[in-house]
Amino acid sequence: MSRWQPNARERLEQAAMELYGERGFEQTTVAAIAERAGLTERTFFRHYADKREVLFSGSVALQDLFTGALAGAPDTAAPIDAMAAALDTVGEFFRDRRPYALRRQAVVTSNPNLRERELIKLASLSAALAAALHDRGVREPAASLVAEAGIAVFKIAFERWLDDPDERELTYFVRESLVELRAATAAG
Repeated sequence: MSRWQPNARERLEQAAMELYGERGFEQTTVAAIAERAGLTERTFFRHYADKREVLFSGSVALQDLFTGALAGAPDTAAPIDAMAAALDTVGEFFRDRRPYALRRQAVVTSNPNLRERELIKLASLSAALAAALHDRGVREPAASLVAEAGIAVFKIAFERWLDDPDERELTYFVRESLVELRAATAAG
């Protein structure tokens, strides 16, 4: 193997996803991922802390996009409207990622430890959104309530998007879920 090859991170991700699908997450080793990618284990660990992070490495980019979009919403927007604008941006983030998202979701849902990690990542995202709402001047408990509602909308929309046989855009399901949430809270 050469000392440096281009696209190492992408090759490692592709190799990992293939192996998770073929062997299962638990049966896949870092050594096998590196070998499949034509790289060394050392190279793997330069890019990922462990084999779980292949599945969760996009969470920082997603959080940055989500909180940035929330911060960039008009100052006059109500908190839930600012969250709606941020959710639309997140929908765009996933525009061409459905095939990967489907494979990733299959791996995560088949492993209890990965499902737990997914919930932890969503809780961290909710906390970051609440902090972004605080920065907009939203006080508690409203900031946490809106952040949690935004995560709930995202989670429900994401699951519906993956299950959609018509392969509509995630943004469609985000907007539909927001309409449902608003209708449910107005009915009380």
